[in-house]
Amino acid sequence: MKTMVIDDSRAVRRLLCSYMKGLGIETVEATDGCEALSRMGMVEASEIDLALVDWNMPNMSGIEFVKELRSCPEYDHLKIMMVTSHNEPEDLMTAIEYGANEFLMKPFDEEMVQDKLRILGILN
Repeated sequence: MKTMVIDDSRAVRRLLCSYMKGLGIETVEATDGCEALSRMGMVEASEIDLALVDWNMPNMSGIEFVKELRSCPEYDHLKIMMVTSHNEPEDLMTAIEYGANEFLMKPFDEEMVQDKLRILGILN
């Protein structure tokens, strides 16, 4: 299993990558949606199973990334979890409409990440 962690905060990326690696999940990092799309193009579509996506990023926001990714059928299998401080119902509905599968609210801890991975069927 491979996860792409997309966040403009180096600290958040490192924390999420650490949690994933502790679960035996390989990670790839990107600092924004543009870089993430570029990195996605460098690997086979089937290699990335999960994307952890920050909402607010420069160049291309997380929601723009989700919208773009969901327009590509080769990524239909990909699970997307928004990692965000957005907690307004309309924001959450927008992300779901664009193709996000789950949300992880900031601030978070390792147990919260694992709970969300279970919901997504990534962990047992």
